[in-house]
Amino acid sequence: MRPGVLTVGAVRAAALLLGLAALGATLRDGLDQPGNALAFGALVALGELACRGAAPGEREPAPLAAAGALAYALLGESAGSPTSHGVLQTVAVVTATGLAGSVPRLARGRGPGPDHLARRVLTVGFAALCFQPLHTSGAVARHLGEGPPYALFLGLLLVLTALCDAVLAALLLRARTGFPYGSLLRDELRALLGIGSAVCATGAVMALGVAAAGLWVLPVLAVPLLLTQVSYRRYEAVRTVNRQTIASLARATEVAGCTPPGHAHRVAALSAAVGRELGLSGAELTVLEHAALMHDIGQLSLVDPVEGGATALLPAEEQRRIALLGGEVVRRTGVPPAVAVIVERQADPYREQPLPARIVRTVNAYDDLTGVAADAGRGTGVGGGPGAALDALERLRLGTARDHHPDVVEGLARVLARGGAAGMTPVLPG
Repeated sequence: MRPGVLTVGAVRAAALLLGLAALGATLRDGLDQPGNALAFGALVALGELACRGAAPGEREPAPLAAAGALAYALLGESAGSPTSHGVLQTVAVVTATGLAGSVPRLARGRGPGPDHLARRVLTVGFAALCFQPLHTSGAVARHLGEGPPYALFLGLLLVLTALCDAVLAALLLRARTGFPYGSLLRDELRALLGIGSAVCATGAVMALGVAAAGLWVLPVLAVPLLLTQVSYRRYEAVRTVNRQTIASLARATEVAGCTPPGHAHRVAALSAAVGRELGLSGAELTVLEHAALMHDIGQLSLVDPVEGGATALLPAEEQRRIALLGGEVVRRTGVPPAVAVIVERQADPYREQPLPARIVRTVNAYDDLTGVAADAGRGTGVGGGPGAALDALERLRLGTARDHHPDVVEGLARVLARGGAAGMTPVLPG
């Protein structure tokens, strides 16, 4: 059994055991302070209901549900009266209401996946375990009181909880994809600086507000997070339109007969996988993917199309000319200038190229070489299979003196050994 499968199984098993223990203990002992449990449970369920559901391979944040769960885990008082719900009831209430709020999305097949549910259970359990025993024993009241030190203590616990969630998310992605853990963790930490910081801050304010004024402050504090979720949806809609526009431009070379069907999307998917393998993350990966989609657009300016669209087999001067034409076309489309730079520099000697341009050049050559092998073997039973991939990699390794960077070629080989770019849809951190 692969280590990644064991890691995912261990995380899920830990979350399942904690969730079952929490639900069992709560059913046995009953709800302590049911008013608080009902109010925060409704907040978590509302936050989940507000989510429309993410597309396959993506995650949609639920800021209201996350903030409500963290606030309940760190709740020490309600309107001046001490709380005593403890760790297990916190986990039970958050898990049960979160699942209840996810039912409509689950029915549409767009609900949170098992990994997301496991992270939710474990991170809420971590926050409650860090706070509730200290609160119940009176240590927090004795040493911190109710002033600024107490607020700073809650803030520290929220930061630790957010880091715990980021570590778990990166660990699960590492187990599933085999990508370097460092770049995955950087993506998750970057997400904490955005919507994650708003969730943590609101969670702390909710806990402090309920402690001072009671449960009536929850609806007031819920409104900003609901508006945040609406803004996130609009942002994602803009990103989707941009991706669709770039994908449509990339298909122009296929419609014109300049490149084989699917070539641009294969190069983009495999380039993103290799980029992740070599440590790229966040915006760098987005720019790389867009450049890989549009890397052949310079062929639209040619009078005589390249046979089979295989630019990797052309003389270096011709490759350079097509790349420069492509960069000029890309600059006129309104995409970020960094995309045009990668397109126009993909034919440079690799010692003069930035890493994304090296990746696009090597992956494009790989797809061209395997495509030529498939065409040569069509009807003969030869080419296009594993042998063609090995031959293409060998030719790329022979070209590491000038054309292809050795690290990029070896990164490509590792990605192909794990199954290529199949199933490696980019996942938004959060």
